[in-house]
Amino acid sequence: MSILETRPYRWPDEAACERFAQALARCPQIADLSIELDGGLGAGKTSLVRHLLRALGVTGRIKSPSYAVVEDYAPPGLSGLPAHHFDFYRFSDPREWEDAGFRDLFAAPGLKLSEWPEKAAGMLPTPDLRLLLQVNDDDSRDVRAQARTVRGQELLAALDRQLADAADASD
Repeated sequence: MSILETRPYRWPDEAACERFAQALARCPQIADLSIELDGGLGAGKTSLVRHLLRALGVTGRIKSPSYAVVEDYAPPGLSGLPAHHFDFYRFSDPREWEDAGFRDLFAAPGLKLSEWPEKAAGMLPTPDLRLLLQVNDDDSRDVRAQARTVRGQELLAALDRQLADAADASD
């Protein structure tokens, strides 16, 4: 997978992760996008997904799909398109992705959020965006956003505008 563009971000705390998710939710490209989340246990992958789904209007419990592998949502903010939250942590063989029938979900319009994508290596289609999360000694997070498609590049440009507008509004 080639990387078309990369942006660094820093989340000093959970509130910064939430602001990032809210800015992401305001980007029009989010409705039909595939995002892979990469990082170790406790890096903030599921927290980001929860904040993003909340920002898109999901109410009620947002569960980690660790055992179910996928949780489906109908966020009001996606104008009728679904959101699928995948967690491939428990996969022992990437072919389990195919056996589970996920090809159809990934081919259909909607938001796809994938945790532990390396566990389904070689089976997942190229994501539009890959977020690499790293925990620092002070519990802050360094996030590297990699656009892997033109749609991912468009999202990064829109995200930068949303984050700048939010920063201007708070000044």
